[in-house]
Amino acid sequence: MNPYVPILAIGAIGLGFAVFSVIAAALTGPKRYNRAKSDAYECGIEPSPQAAGGGRFPVKYFLTAMLFIVFDIEIVFLYPWAVAFDQLGLFGLVEMALFIGTVFVAYAYVWRRGGLEWD
Repeated sequence: MNPYVPILAIGAIGLGFAVFSVIAAALTGPKRYNRAKSDAYECGIEPSPQAAGGGRFPVKYFLTAMLFIVFDIEIVFLYPWAVAFDQLGLFGLVEMALFIGTVFVAYAYVWRRGGLEWD
């Protein structure tokens, strides 16, 4: 048996589910549209002009988002190391110490520059 058959089967099932979901939504969705149904869901609060594209977001918002992504991805690299800790031995320990040291240096730099302060 070809080892790619299960992967192709899962892909076909996923594609079939996606097509079925789009067709089912079109058949069961609302047929009469009005302004209230077309508005963005904002918990009953009128959308702000900033969210609609009229205003500009501060750069601090994007920096915080990028910092979150960077540190989140770095933490994700700790999971495979923790799972394979016994097989890696001293080499894995030294590599992870260097990695965590790099993360700590980046964290200290961001902290010192005031990147973690929300005004």
